[in-house]
Amino acid sequence: MDTIELGRFDVAPDGALTPRRAPDPPALRFAWRGRPCAAHFDRDTIRLAADVARIPSTADRAADRPRAFAAVAALPRRLPDGWHARLLPDHRIRIEAEAPMDNPSNATALVAALVRFALALDPHLDALEAEGAL
Repeated sequence: MDTIELGRFDVAPDGALTPRRAPDPPALRFAWRGRPCAAHFDRDTIRLAADVARIPSTADRAADRPRAFAAVAALPRRLPDGWHARLLPDHRIRIEAEAPMDNPSNATALVAALVRFALALDPHLDALEAEGAL
């Protein structure tokens, strides 16, 4: 039997998912603890990202800025191997990770990867919140 197209995936009769070649890879956007997250899929990798916090502005919470910047500076040392933290130009703090995926994969494996990422974010979200980055 042939596969069917579902968005940017080809779906086999047994439920196996294969990302189709397209200008943009398939992506899933979700939220974890109110933070926007995204997962981008290619044939053998899932790339995950979360905008975990923002450095407070001087107009709203100037006293929290030094602690928040210090927390961002310490973040890369605390992240799991292969994870990265970036401070974006608009002062959002983004955590990114990559994980291997089977090809073809299935919906269960994709959701499991999202859940592992989200749960592993929790201690970092707690630490950033404690230091004034929200």
